[in-house]
Amino acid sequence: MIATKPVDFRKGHDGLAAVSERELGFDPHSGIIVVFRAKRGDRIKVLLWDGSGLVMSYKRLEHGTFAWPKIQDGVMRLSKAQFEALFEGLDWRRVMARRARKPGATE
Repeated sequence: MIATKPVDFRKGHDGLAAVSERELGFDPHSGIIVVFRAKRGDRIKVLLWDGSGLVMSYKRLEHGTFAWPKIQDGVMRLSKAQFEALFEGLDWRRVMARRARKPGATE
């Protein structure tokens, strides 16, 4: 999940867990991955529960900014492939799932 509204990047594990729970309505200990953005758009923090503790990852792009949805309250769900593109600094909006067609009897 992406928190679409920028957060104060001085927040650590507990602060972001509180934002996840109070503002976004997620249990931060459920295994969900929540991505937070900075105002400038060139930094992200990723919060997840790995079963034994909260893990927070921080990334700053050296050039450019991450592709972000419109700033507003709320969240947005990304697929695994879209999240991986976002984390790499690519435009995740261009990642589209292709539906596999059902094979015919002669194939």
